[in-house]
Amino acid sequence: MSTPRYDAVIVGAGHNGLVAACYLARAGLRVRMLERRAVVGGAAVTEEFHPGFRNSVAAYTVSLLQPKVMRELRLAAHGLRIVERPFSNFLPLSDSAYLKVGGGLETAQRELARFSARDAERLPAYWATIERVADVLRALVLECPPNVGGGLLDVMRAWRAGRLARRLDIEARRDLLELFTKSAAEMLERWFESDGIKAAFGFDAVVGNFASPFHPGTAYVLLHHSFGEVNGKRGVWGHALGGMGAISEALAAEARRLGVEITCQAPVARVLTRGGHAAGVALEDGSEITAARVLANVNPKLLYLQLVDRSALPNQFLERMRRYKCVSASFRMNVALSALPRFACLPEPGAHHATGIIFAPSLEYLDRAYIDARAAGISRTPVVEMVISSTLDDSLAPKGAHVASLFCQHFAPQLPGGRSWDEAKPEAIERIFEVIEQRAPGFRASVIAHTALSPADLERDFGLTGGDIFHGALTLDQLWSARPLLGYADYRGPIAGLYLCGSGAHPGGGVTGAPGHNCAREVLRDLRRRFAI
Repeated sequence: MSTPRYDAVIVGAGHNGLVAACYLARAGLRVRMLERRAVVGGAAVTEEFHPGFRNSVAAYTVSLLQPKVMRELRLAAHGLRIVERPFSNFLPLSDSAYLKVGGGLETAQRELARFSARDAERLPAYWATIERVADVLRALVLECPPNVGGGLLDVMRAWRAGRLARRLDIEARRDLLELFTKSAAEMLERWFESDGIKAAFGFDAVVGNFASPFHPGTAYVLLHHSFGEVNGKRGVWGHALGGMGAISEALAAEARRLGVEITCQAPVARVLTRGGHAAGVALEDGSEITAARVLANVNPKLLYLQLVDRSALPNQFLERMRRYKCVSASFRMNVALSALPRFACLPEPGAHHATGIIFAPSLEYLDRAYIDARAAGISRTPVVEMVISSTLDDSLAPKGAHVASLFCQHFAPQLPGGRSWDEAKPEAIERIFEVIEQRAPGFRASVIAHTALSPADLERDFGLTGGDIFHGALTLDQLWSARPLLGYADYRGPIAGLYLCGSGAHPGGGVTGAPGHNCAREVLRDLRRRFAI
């Protein structure tokens, strides 16, 4: 057999692939990256969508990016700067009422006390409960999950994970169990009585999750969005100056500095295997690139059902992978605005414009949006989060104008009656705009231009199977040792030398860098074993 041209080839130059490439190159490996699109970054990219207006195209906000990754890969040295929101969220509840969440405990309590003194009193205990459990998750994010039925190393991994849980007192363990199994609504209704605060926290349970907050398991998705930090401050959300593409460009700069060869507009057609071992990739143009190992920064369903010869995979594995759930029902828009929205409840410019603005006043509203989409494919009154990134970064729009990211739920990937998303997009856009117009009259008149990505667009443009931003639903059967499948949670698959380094592996979705970091560590561990024999 001829000598492979590279020690590793990585399919997909999204942020996790870039992270993996950096760590492998730091260890001295020859690394080649192949990206289907014309730019690196996958869904974490910044593009001009109207003359003078730039914005993050798909991923749009920062919190979960791992500090260890940022530090070790020198992202600040490559120009990355992240600024914090003044507080977490702003909810325009009606024409006269609004709720601000965040800005410190005392500020949040004063705000919440306008609706419920009881809720304000309980808020510190709620946040403390979430924080205790989130601490366990933070400690596990950069760990490799144990494979069920694995060897001694997997036993040790399971022991370490169990030791973290054992540090919790019995009440905290009960909270941990509830957060992994119960619905967000059941948990929140135990804590709070006012609709606004339940909606604010419940929103995190349906972000990228095609579910009602009343569904069991949604409490975990809420928790998944709670273990991040910005600039050392836990539970804070922020904005990358220059948009999310600034993260990818900083990673790419470090990768190139380390000698990684990055090729864009190089779509991979299939993974090559020889003797049951990954041997490189074939591109759509027919050329082949040989490598000692292949890392895939793509949805596991896409990898195993489209890029790998199915005859090389066990039948039971294939059948399970066909059932792997990929659906987040998200619709993503960028909007160029001539002016800031004037909310009926709080019309003048202020810090609320620089937060995550949530159009969803109650858990029941979140539930109806899901039920509508299940029945008709498109919610009559969608759930909308607006982030006006130009309030924190004036490089994104002309002076006096603004850009807004709209991240919207629920829009089914497959519409009933054989209707196509190309046909349905105008209707979806109109419903999204109507939700905003009701709380911010005059919004439509301020729209200069907009772009829209339906679930079908997210799949076609970014390879997000089913439009799933997380590379697979964050349900209990697809987490930790079961992500993507039991027995294959350690970033390896049924084919030797083929690794999964994207969000379909632990710890799941979001711009974290964790799957890429963890996968690279396992590749290097295998390499050390090989030379130790």
